[in-house]
Amino acid sequence: MAKILVADDEADLEVLIKQKFRQKIREQQYEFVFAINGNDALDKIKQNPDIDIVLSDINMPEMDGLTLLSKLAESSPLIKSVIVSAYGDMDNIRTAMNRGAFDFITKPINFDDLSQTIEKTLTQVNQMRLTLQAIKENNILKMYVDQTVLNFMGSREFESSLLANENIEASVAFIDICSFTSISETEPADVVVKMLNIFFDVIIKVIIDQGGYIDKFIGDAVMAVFRGPYHLDRAIEACVEVKQQINNLPIISESVPFIPNVSIGINSGEMISGNIGAASLRRLDYTVIGDIVNTAQRLQSAAKPGQIIINETCYEKVKQSFNCSLIGEVSLKNKTKPMNIYEVMG
Repeated sequence: MAKILVADDEADLEVLIKQKFRQKIREQQYEFVFAINGNDALDKIKQNPDIDIVLSDINMPEMDGLTLLSKLAESSPLIKSVIVSAYGDMDNIRTAMNRGAFDFITKPINFDDLSQTIEKTLTQVNQMRLTLQAIKENNILKMYVDQTVLNFMGSREFESSLLANENIEASVAFIDICSFTSISETEPADVVVKMLNIFFDVIIKVIIDQGGYIDKFIGDAVMAVFRGPYHLDRAIEACVEVKQQINNLPIISESVPFIPNVSIGINSGEMISGNIGAASLRRLDYTVIGDIVNTAQRLQSAAKPGQIIINETCYEKVKQSFNCSLIGEVSLKNKTKPMNIYEVMG
C-alpha cells in the first residue's frame, strides 16, 4: 500500500482527496496523511517514515512548500515530491524542480491528471526501493559486515548515500591470488570455492581492521578502497599484513599442493564514487571509478607474486614511512608514457 502525505492549509482539500480516491483507499492501495504546512509535514514524516510521496502546496503558513522541498532533499531523499499549487508560473515551476520536485500540478486540480501523476511517481519510488532492498538482501555483504553496518543500511543516511555521486580522495588496492586460475581449471568446484573463500576471509578481515572496505570481488582478486585520514598509509599497511598472513597459511588440502601468494597494486588520489549500473535492471554497483582506479589495477598486473607495487606519486607520499625499492620504468596498458614503479618491502 502506498502512503501519500498531502501538505496544504486548505481544509476542504482533505475532503476532496478522500472523495476522489475513495475506491483506492477502500481497496487499501493508497493511505493518505494530511498536514497543514511544511513544519507539520516534517513532523508527520517522522511519525510515518514509510511515506512514499508528498503532495505539497506552495503558499502555506509557517513553512511554505518550496522550503519543504529543500528540507526533504536533506532528510528524506527517497521521498518523491509533487507540487500542487495555484502558483503555476514558470519561476515557481523552475524553483520547485531545482529543489527536487518530481512533478508540478496546478490548481484547480484535474484529478485524472493527479491520479496519473501519483501512479507515475510511485513507479519511480518503487524502483528505487527495490534497488535498496536488493542491496540489503545481498547475502555476501551480510556475511562480511557487522551489525553496525547493517543498521546503517536501514537509515536515512544510507538512503542519502545511495544517491550521492561525488569526487573523493581515496586509495584503492587490487589484491590477486597468484596462479589460482590453474587450480580452478583442474580441481573440483567444491575444492576451488572452499580454498578461495579461505583466502578471501584472511584478506577481508585485514582490510576491515585497517578501516577499508571491499568494493568488489573480481574472480580470484579483491578490490579494496580506503577513505579518510592517512588512507594511503592504511592501504599499504593492510596489504603488507595480507601478504604476510597469506604466506603463513597452512596447506589447506593435502591433495592440492597449492602454496598461495598475492600480487598487489595500490594507487591513491581523486576518483569518482557513485551508484553505477543499469537502473532498468535494478543492477547497480556502488563503486569507485577513474584513472586512479584503472592505474591501480595496471600496477597489480605488473606485480610479480609476493610484490606490492606503487607508482612514484604514491612513493613520494609514503617514503618516510615505508621501506620501498625502485623497480624501474614500466609501460602500463593504456598509458602513453612509461612510469617508475616501486615495490613496498615493509
